[in-house]
Amino acid sequence: MELHERLSTSRPVVAPSGPDPFAEVKNRIHLAVIGDLGPQLFSTTMDPLGLRDRVNGDIRTQLGDEAGISRDDRERLVAEISDDILGHGPIERLLADDSVTEIMVNGPFDIWVERQGRLYQTTVRFNDDSHLRRIINKMVAQVGRRIDESSPMVDARLPDGSRVNAVIPPLSLSGPLITIRKFANKRLDLREMIRLGTLSEETVDFLQRCIAGELNILISGGTGTGKTTLLNALSQAVSDAERIVTIEDAAELQLKQAHVLRLEGRPKNIEGSGEITIRDLVRNSLRMRPDRIIVGEVRGAEALDMLQAMNTGHDGSLTTVHANAPRDALARIETMVLMAGYDLPLRAIRQQIASALDLIVHLERMEDGGRRVTAITEVQRMESEVITLQEIFTFKLENVLSDRTVVGSLEATGLRPTFLYKFEKRGISMPNDLFAKRGTDLPELATTRALQ
Repeated sequence: MELHERLSTSRPVVAPSGPDPFAEVKNRIHLAVIGDLGPQLFSTTMDPLGLRDRVNGDIRTQLGDEAGISRDDRERLVAEISDDILGHGPIERLLADDSVTEIMVNGPFDIWVERQGRLYQTTVRFNDDSHLRRIINKMVAQVGRRIDESSPMVDARLPDGSRVNAVIPPLSLSGPLITIRKFANKRLDLREMIRLGTLSEETVDFLQRCIAGELNILISGGTGTGKTTLLNALSQAVSDAERIVTIEDAAELQLKQAHVLRLEGRPKNIEGSGEITIRDLVRNSLRMRPDRIIVGEVRGAEALDMLQAMNTGHDGSLTTVHANAPRDALARIETMVLMAGYDLPLRAIRQQIASALDLIVHLERMEDGGRRVTAITEVQRMESEVITLQEIFTFKLENVLSDRTVVGSLEATGLRPTFLYKFEKRGISMPNDLFAKRGTDLPELATTRALQ
């Protein structure tokens, strides 16, 4: 298949439609219904179903005075105006579509979605910039955030946990922008990840034992590779008897254990003060008697505090980081520690990293849109000025078919990790055949391979 043909199939495009002929009617009825209902729209005591019925009734009454509108158009207008008033406007239908994993609003007239790792343009439209701004303001206000010309960028989340990023002019030159990473209604577990090909049976068994053995695990990968989803799935192996503190910029983790404390950072207020950073929360969590600390993502100076927590008795901690490879993940953590502002020698930082981390699980998004774990790597000791890494499992690519389907599997390298003594200390068995390379019965004979 030619390169230009492959690129063209990766983004199926739907031809954009013209301007909405009912835009003026929708705006007029929208304002009329809001004016009639007033504070009832924001009442926490009113039944949501009853409120929607009331809104739909008022919209139908208003539409009754409009001539020349067909029955089908009237029902569509009722749904669209109701979504504007009670939901999130034109994208409400996309948010309700379980097949959509990401929604990208590139201005009021250009809306794309991601399905199964591929991008598709939609015919969904906002009326204009002000219509889109109203929806953005509603989204961010739900979690106590704000967006305006003085603070034109914001991260927020929807009530279902979906992650929202919005940018407005003057930073955006193409109108208000929204990117929504949808939160799946069905939480993926490790068994489901085996079915999807993200992990293999052997690696799930291995990782569950690593969680029970209280190893410190770093999950790395690029944007949209499924790091938070894997972190959620791995957390299911944590015992109910442990006290867990989760720390996030925007709350996404959903741990089901009995003893979970959830902390979320806070941005600056309108006066420019009151910010609570992830670093502040990591430091505070150490005073909360945690058995495990789970940080949604390290992206700054909090990396130093996270490493120190792992090195001071909080074994079994988990976190994620953006990186293209396990080695790159360590380099990023080094850089983030330097961002803390302390004049630490590089060797001391690397010793902290080598001592704190036990395992790196690396994810990638493949050519066919699937998310797969491509490496499970042990973090070993320092040798000279370098942290040595050893791959325990690695993804073997076999073929890429003409429809871009990736054929391959996650296989053991035949190398045994050096942290097995930690399992013995906690009474957890680790079968030798977990590390057996295909066609090999004696993994103990394999020599250690360091990734310099």
